[in-house]
Amino acid sequence: MASSALSRIANLQKHFNPTSKGERGVKISSEVAEALALGKAVVALESTIISHGMPYPQNLETAKEVEAIVRQNGAIPATIAILDGVPCVGLSVEELERLAILGRKAQKTARRDIAHVVASGGNGATTVSATMFFAAKVGIAIFVTGGIGGVHRHGESTLDISSDLTELGRTPVAVVSAGVKSILDIPRTLEYLETQGVCVAAYQTNEFPAFFTEKSGCKAPSRVDSPEDCARLIDSSINLGLTTGILIALPIPREHSASGNIIESAIQKALKEAREQNVTGSAETPFLLARVLRLRYPSVSYENIDLKVPNGEKGFSSHVLRS
Repeated sequence: MASSALSRIANLQKHFNPTSKGERGVKISSEVAEALALGKAVVALESTIISHGMPYPQNLETAKEVEAIVRQNGAIPATIAILDGVPCVGLSVEELERLAILGRKAQKTARRDIAHVVASGGNGATTVSATMFFAAKVGIAIFVTGGIGGVHRHGESTLDISSDLTELGRTPVAVVSAGVKSILDIPRTLEYLETQGVCVAAYQTNEFPAFFTEKSGCKAPSRVDSPEDCARLIDSSINLGLTTGILIALPIPREHSASGNIIESAIQKALKEAREQNVTGSAETPFLLARVLRLRYPSVSYENIDLKVPNGEKGFSSHVLRS
């Protein structure tokens, strides 16, 4: 190998020209700024899971655990959020706790919402699209999340398509996830990503994963088999001047994977409930995910819901940076 993955990513980050004092109104924590300046591995993390994914204090405990896993694997975590109208890349323990306590009082913030949340001095928890935007703005090459958004079921008539997909089509950040959320239309999502020119690769499998399950029934457009492969892919994309993102889909471990039929049954029930309660727009995805989890694991409390899938991705992404 001509150079280490870390060196390649460091060069990529230099191309982004981040500044230690912040990039046009973005507050970068001193730890993240130093890591970027020294070419160290930095992994971006979203904050919607903290505010909208589970209640306090489980959300705070999970956020701390995830950041600890990133550190254990040799990288610096950069949780991204907007606090009092200031975009923050890298949160202190106090800021993490504040966001966790705010919970759903913090606005779920996609790219379209950023300007309004900042202008109004509000608090925003970043989704995939907003997290990618800020990561690219300060020079972070890799972002990890549980599952990305996509084309909603019946999206061909409703045009309900997540801004995650268009962001992947215009922002050069590699996103590592457990695939597309199972509640969505995965075949149409993959078609849309193709239209956007997004490189989609599955890790050590030929089939695209589906968040709760290892397999979606869809063939993965590309395959990578090691962290080194992933690093070379990211390196090639930036060296060629491609301005699109990359989606690396890491299947849920088999021991945590649910039966596709069982999950689909839960999804159908959740969709029916959403229609009956007229849950639409940005509220639909968190509603559906919460209901699928509750239907799939009726006796399990939030604190016992296994979160090893996104946590595993954090360790994997750190490995990519260090390979």
